[in-house]
Amino acid sequence: MSLLNRIRSIFPEPADIPPPFRPALPVHQTEYLVDGEIRHWSGPSQEVLSAVCAPGGAGPSPVVLGDYPLLGVAEAKAALEAACRAYDNGRGAWPTLSVAERIEHAASFARRMKERRDEVVRWLMWEIGKTLKDSEKEFDRTVDYITATLDALKEIDRVSSRFTIEGGIIGQIRRAPLGVVLCMGPYNYPLNETFTTLLPALLMGNTVVFKPAKLGVLLLRPLLDAFRESFPPGVVNTVYGDGQTVIGPLMESGKIDCLAFIGSSKVADLLKHQHPQPHRLRSVLGLGAKNAGIVLGDADLERTIPECVLGSLSYNGQRCTALKILFVHESRMEQFLERYVAEVEALPFGMPWEAHVRITPLPVPGKPQYLANCVQEAVAGGAQVLNEAGGTVWGTYFHPAVVCPVKPGMALYTREQFGPVVPVVPFKTLDEPAGWVRESHYGQQVSLFGEDPGELARLIDPLVNQVCRVNVNSQCQRGPDTFPFTGRKDSAEGTLSVSDALKVFSIRTLVAAKDHAANKRILTDIVRNRRSRFLSTDYLL
Repeated sequence: MSLLNRIRSIFPEPADIPPPFRPALPVHQTEYLVDGEIRHWSGPSQEVLSAVCAPGGAGPSPVVLGDYPLLGVAEAKAALEAACRAYDNGRGAWPTLSVAERIEHAASFARRMKERRDEVVRWLMWEIGKTLKDSEKEFDRTVDYITATLDALKEIDRVSSRFTIEGGIIGQIRRAPLGVVLCMGPYNYPLNETFTTLLPALLMGNTVVFKPAKLGVLLLRPLLDAFRESFPPGVVNTVYGDGQTVIGPLMESGKIDCLAFIGSSKVADLLKHQHPQPHRLRSVLGLGAKNAGIVLGDADLERTIPECVLGSLSYNGQRCTALKILFVHESRMEQFLERYVAEVEALPFGMPWEAHVRITPLPVPGKPQYLANCVQEAVAGGAQVLNEAGGTVWGTYFHPAVVCPVKPGMALYTREQFGPVVPVVPFKTLDEPAGWVRESHYGQQVSLFGEDPGELARLIDPLVNQVCRVNVNSQCQRGPDTFPFTGRKDSAEGTLSVSDALKVFSIRTLVAAKDHAANKRILTDIVRNRRSRFLSTDYLL
């Protein structure tokens, strides 16, 4: 069968889908969580379409998975008020719990979450087209992240459990919550990325309103009961619906103390400007990126090619950390392209549940055609599509396209494509890719591929002042989760890791007293008789 015919037969008939991977469709979600109560919505709803299509005589059409609530302003405000009541200006039960008690609530949630693994993994495949292997990895990594965060919080608590005497002042410094946090995650990692802000925010004593991304909504439905059963009323509240309808009023209320958002810088700017007192708003933002891979003249292609393929096309290139443009020294261009294109053409494509599949359909409506337009513009400007059938669109499927030479002025040169298109740029001198990084609006990461320590060092020193992670002979990535994850320019605000996330959702607060006998007696009494959760020398093992 020709490659084009294989692409046009990618979508299976319903009877050909293995039973373990068939969800019971359609799912009509009416539930949302507010103030510790699962409420039901009887108003308008948003249809949920799958990344997977059904074949048909008129061409493939996305499978209808079901729908979710399109809540209104009143419902959004009710969720916010529930979070405000639970926080109660820092006097609520949740923010005044001990660290040990909050940890137990989060651990209880993780246990309940693991019971719903199969359901969540199945929805990840159907809603956003993530492969079975990557869906399982996202779920398991999220559970591991929760566990690691609990351990990091224990370490912070141990360090904070002692008094400091400095300059005649006795003090105890601990971290205190910020208030009410609005969490909004992305569609490409709707579980993991959402929880890397949601759980640290909760553990530090904040209350949360969270809105799922537009895609990847139904996969969170199995976890609503786990949230309800694991956390006190009002600590976790969910909002579904159109962002302009339900999020604008929350920000305009001025009652959001911290915005945790992963998405585009344009939307982040809009949200921040809606807050009436933006100087009081803390922001934790994971935004766009156009990470470059720079292949030097002495690069070991045996190691470089696999890293570039993984970096540019894992989950169809729909990762903020993906390699979204490759600069290749002209002396290695022919060798590099020959081998890189061969590996891209060998990537298995198909349905998310199929074994070993690497390339799958795209979940964003209209995205295949958008990518095709970007490729066509580059070709019109003198570039070529180097791999067979590159850029072919069939329903929600877009066949990966390796495009070279990409030049300044083309959309693919500067725009974050967020899909399986690989722009390749030849260069003569290091000033060309280094200048591109310097002039880019983004500043997340870069990957360098080469063998000369001196040449690599000359690149590393200026690049660490342009991006926040320089990867040597390896793809760009977020992990390990103990490493800081952030960016410069339009790529991020705030730093995330299992320890950094706890810090960005809290503020250092201290109790201080002059060092004299009466104050020592008072502080000793408070500590020995456990009169305060803040002033305490207890710590967690």
